Amino acid sequence: MRVRMKDIARDLGISPMTVSKALRNHKDIGEETKERVLKRAAKLNYRLDWVARSMVTGQTYLVGLVVPDLMQSFFAEIATALTATLSPAGYHLVISNTGENSGQEAVDIDLLVSRKVDGLVIASAQRTAKALKTLKTPYVLIDRRVSGLDANYVGTMDDAVGFLATSHLIEQGCRRIAHLKGPALSTAAGRLRGYRRALQKHRLAVQDDLILDGGHEDASGYRAMQRSLSLRPRPDGVFCFNDPVAIGAMRAILEAGLSIPHDIAVIGAANIHYSDILRIPLSTVDQGTMLMGTQAARVLLACMAAKKTLPPRQIIIPPRLVVRASSQRYTSGG
Repeated sequence: MRVRMKDIARDLGISPMTVSKALRNHKDIGEETKERVLKRAAKLNYRLDWVARSMVTGQTYLVGLVVPDLMQSFFAEIATALTATLSPAGYHLVISNTGENSGQEAVDIDLLVSRKVDGLVIASAQRTAKALKTLKTPYVLIDRRVSGLDANYVGTMDDAVGFLATSHLIEQGCRRIAHLKGPALSTAAGRLRGYRRALQKHRLAVQDDLILDGGHEDASGYRAMQRSLSLRPRPDGVFCFNDPVAIGAMRAILEAGLSIPHDIAVIGAANIHYSDILRIPLSTVDQGTMLMGTQAARVLLACMAAKKTLPPRQIIIPPRLVVRASSQRYTSGG
């Protein structure tokens, strides 16, 4: 005979609601009670019937995370932070990797909604608001805004990312600074604006030939840097859309027999977790990735718990410059 939740409750002398919360790792239940419930459930080989539970509560306790590239540790760290905040509330994360394809993203979101997820966290590849405007499931955009869409959003100040990175290269003596820009998204547009603003502030010319399409991964960064190296005179510094692009750029520079940072200084963005253990540790701009995930989870929890639609919230995390060997020509005393 199949073991029921009330069987565990009867054996332990507690209520079925307490058993339910313990099995969902709910924060209202103490660790000792959780341990007792889990131990008894394991002994009885109990498995929670999520389908039956969903029919009773109208909730699946599933949250969909839609990201463009799981190969990037940036989005893996987002997933880790989301899980750490959602799990104590009893929610489980389902992850979709869209490959930076807006069409695939729309398909994946439709699939998650049809599976009745309670909420969504989306790093969107959409260029317009059309695909998301009709979405009724509570959701939060992370990292990327979508033009024309008034929605919950947690991200960083991308203009400031570009400004910080480019200003740092100027302070290190660079005067001919290339920018390997990202795809046509709000993040890339903001970082390009910051790059231009920093050059203008320091009275350096903005040269179109120094702005190249760098994509969003190391292979595209490598190819863009190769093109940049053919310019005459070549750049003496390069600000890359993100850290993977910067890693590809550094490979191209080193293969050309040039020195980093003395011939060309390099800086990226995101502060992915292995940036500091590269052959040449990578300077970058930290976006507060873990905080971004935590804040997105909190906003989504509030939306899912609300009886009515809440006004959209905007949470902006200030970026932070992280200086390492790839750009540091001078010390603070130099």
